[in-house]
Amino acid sequence: MSSSGYTDLREKLQSLSRDPPPQQPLPPAMKKRKQPASDTEEEGAVSDTEEEEARKVRSGVRQMRLFSPEECSHIEAKIDEVVSRAEKGLYREHTVDRAPLRNKYFFGEGYTYGAQLQKRGPGQERLYPKGEVDEIPGWVHELVIRRLVEARVIPDGFVNSAVINDYQPGGCIVSHVDPIHIFERPIVSVSFFSDSALCFGCKFQFKPIRVSEPVLFLPVRRGSVTVLSGYAADEITHCIRPQDIKERRAVVILRKTRTEAPRLEIKSLSSGYNPERLSGSNRQHILKPKRSHRKADPDAAHRPRILEMDKEENRRSVLLPKPSRRSNFSSENYWRRPYDYVDNYTDTGEDEDSPVRKVKMRRH
Repeated sequence: MSSSGYTDLREKLQSLSRDPPPQQPLPPAMKKRKQPASDTEEEGAVSDTEEEEARKVRSGVRQMRLFSPEECSHIEAKIDEVVSRAEKGLYREHTVDRAPLRNKYFFGEGYTYGAQLQKRGPGQERLYPKGEVDEIPGWVHELVIRRLVEARVIPDGFVNSAVINDYQPGGCIVSHVDPIHIFERPIVSVSFFSDSALCFGCKFQFKPIRVSEPVLFLPVRRGSVTVLSGYAADEITHCIRPQDIKERRAVVILRKTRTEAPRLEIKSLSSGYNPERLSGSNRQHILKPKRSHRKADPDAAHRPRILEMDKEENRRSVLLPKPSRRSNFSSENYWRRPYDYVDNYTDTGEDEDSPVRKVKMRRH
């Protein structure tokens, strides 16, 4: 018998043809691991989560078309009057808050936020002392608030704070939650001048400004009322993106402050509080007209930064000879030639007898 245990090849083949012995179970450490979910399954899970969150946001949003085009035009004329009075400095110091492409006008109650906070972070917002902002104009009560009460959007006497946000094309307001410790719910806003959109769950980045995709994109029409409560008001941020302000747009935000909302003390105001200068003939023009009139391209915020090679071209344009002097190449042809074509150039200066000045061009 051979060392393999078989007398000949036929016996070996017969043994191989029989049923193999039962396979011993593998130890736990050797068991095959469950395959991870595929990319499609992961994407589906993310999509389901986003849809669930969007559903929660929708549950806290109510919209209605309440103001006719004629009523909108009447109210928009009143908003223009507010802007004009602010330009003339006829409002109290903290009534007007100016920013590039966006101005805010506080009436009834105003509060500190953003860069105005002494300590940054949610919950640090404070109401201004009583009398620091102007009272709610009569036209807001008559033309806006009364219509909302009649439509049973809010109860009578609910509103004690009205804010007008006036956006120029390309303006925006970053993602935020209206301070819960300052304002009761609901939050009511009425849109004028043009259509726009309110976005929920966006993240902003700056220099240049960029905005992530929203959890929910909510169209907002001219003359429409938007009411936020529940999840939409408290559990997720909302914002106005630059690309959604294609024309001038204004919104009147109506809220009620909480009785226990914290206030700043008069002595803590950096500007000082002097009611004498704000009343009667002694009222001074505190605010200078600084309104930005530049037109912003709504898509400009999403273009890439200026590259170093573009900066180099700008530096070259400064170093080029004056047009009055002749050169061995024209500016038009110069920009068509490769960067390595010219290492330096000669500027003869004002005096023809002055020594030649050579400037070395830097490359990147």
